[in-house]
Amino acid sequence: MSKILGLIILVLDILAIIKIVQSSASTGEKVLWVLLVVVLPLLGLIIWALLGPGSPVKK
Repeated sequence: MSKILGLIILVLDILAIIKIVQSSASTGEKVLWVLLVVVLPLLGLIIWALLGPGSPVKK
């Protein structure tokens, strides 16, 4: 079960990184977001979803 959860988190992190790179944010912001998602996979993904470029909280 933990392998499936790990795989799901990995796929979501990869999708988040792709969305970050494609966003209209500045290069510096993109680098910081990608680092956050890579260093803290689950927590970084949650923070990016809530506060990242295009998030519902920022609108």
